[in-house]
Amino acid sequence: MSLLPLLFLFQTKHLIADFLLQTEWMQGKFGRFGWVLPLAAHCAVHAALTLAICLWVRPEFWWLALVDFAVHFVMDRTKASPNLLGRFKVLSNREFPTATPAEKRSNRFYWWSVGFDQYVHQLTNLALAAYIALV
Repeated sequence: MSLLPLLFLFQTKHLIADFLLQTEWMQGKFGRFGWVLPLAAHCAVHAALTLAICLWVRPEFWWLALVDFAVHFVMDRTKASPNLLGRFKVLSNREFPTATPAEKRSNRFYWWSVGFDQYVHQLTNLALAAYIALV
């Protein structure tokens, strides 16, 4: 299979796993404690869908599901950890006009961290698709 259809599959996989199948329980990954199982479950959904793509297209690359799991786990914990990027908070439209400069700065960093998270995931999708298509 060529790169473009594979990239479409991985982008669709990402939409499904990161948004449509992410449960409220999986949001526990943002906690200070008890975050490992919810995060692992979320990453396992990504890995399972990556495995399905690999088994359908190139079964010998089944192990790429483990790569997807690992990259997703590290990036999502970095984004969610209260000690790392998760320390930044989003402001609602109602809160923004009266927010302090520190709160506005935190809001800006929150959106930067969300953007960086999605950027890393999209690069991962591109790398997985390229590896399958070109190797």
